Amino acid sequence: MTATPARDAIVGIIANPAAGKDIRRLVAQGRVVSNQEKANTVKRVLAGLDAMGVGRAVLMPDRSGIAYGAIRDWRGEMECKLLDYEPTGWQIDSTRAAELMRAAGAGCIVTIGGDGTNRVVAKGAGDVPLAPISTGTNNVFPKLIEGTLAGLAAGAVATDQAARDAVCQRACKLDIMVNDKLRDIALVDAALSRQSMIGSRAIWDMDSLKHVWLTTSLATSIGISSIGGRLKTVGMFEPKGLQITFADTLTNGLDDVADVAVVRAPIAPGTVAEVRVAEWSEMRPGDATEIDAAGCTIALDGEREIELLRGDRAAIVLNAEGPMVVDFDEALRHAARGMG
Repeated sequence: MTATPARDAIVGIIANPAAGKDIRRLVAQGRVVSNQEKANTVKRVLAGLDAMGVGRAVLMPDRSGIAYGAIRDWRGEMECKLLDYEPTGWQIDSTRAAELMRAAGAGCIVTIGGDGTNRVVAKGAGDVPLAPISTGTNNVFPKLIEGTLAGLAAGAVATDQAARDAVCQRACKLDIMVNDKLRDIALVDAALSRQSMIGSRAIWDMDSLKHVWLTTSLATSIGISSIGGRLKTVGMFEPKGLQITFADTLTNGLDDVADVAVVRAPIAPGTVAEVRVAEWSEMRPGDATEIDAAGCTIALDGEREIELLRGDRAAIVLNAEGPMVVDFDEALRHAARGMG
């Protein structure tokens, strides 16, 4: 593998200042990743990109100054610049940044956050591959990887089309349909909660859940998807998912349900809960589950986002055309060959 001679490859970097700072720091033992550490991670990513011959890094501006601080301290050969818009401090910043990076011709987008961060980035990234670094609470989609290595991997994808084709895979997503229109998506899990208002957003009380839909179900996961990991393994890149109905949705007591599965799952950092599953089944791409649950909310990748009102018709659809994702191990093997 060789770097682009003209150093014209572009990589986007989106660091979410809000990732890893929700209510689960109070009700569980969720880690806190400071904005200074996120800035340091960005700097390490920049070093990896520069070493791979990337010509330009474009960063999402943020009100906490994460990206600005990283650019201010940058001393490498690669050009670094902020996207030209005023951040709002809301999720739309990440979606807008991904849209602008895609329009600018980015060959890869590095994300620094959790499942929720990657969800909103995926809505704007299109087919630009994501290289997701974990700094959130529930981190099923992003991976724990050192920033320099993530930069090398993203650089390998951005500077070599053959590498991109070899090391990127497409994940599934969940389409959330309300009144026959696409309202939103989830990358890992969608959950129907009895709570009628969004409130603090984060889901941490399993007793409030009625149904869960998953694209990924691993024994090594934490969060809502870990429940599925106790029932059946579904990898991120497999074209299938799971749907789960909890026992209390069908009955007020276990004695009235014939085949309840009682599983213990790590539903949040430092929290292992007993969950009662009444029914579960596989989903295939195109499978849709209709929801009749006025007065409930739908949580997407661990955070309540959608309120269902009386008269609303909702459905969850498994979609095989989710985001492209960098396989870090494979990408780093390509990078090593190019740097040898």
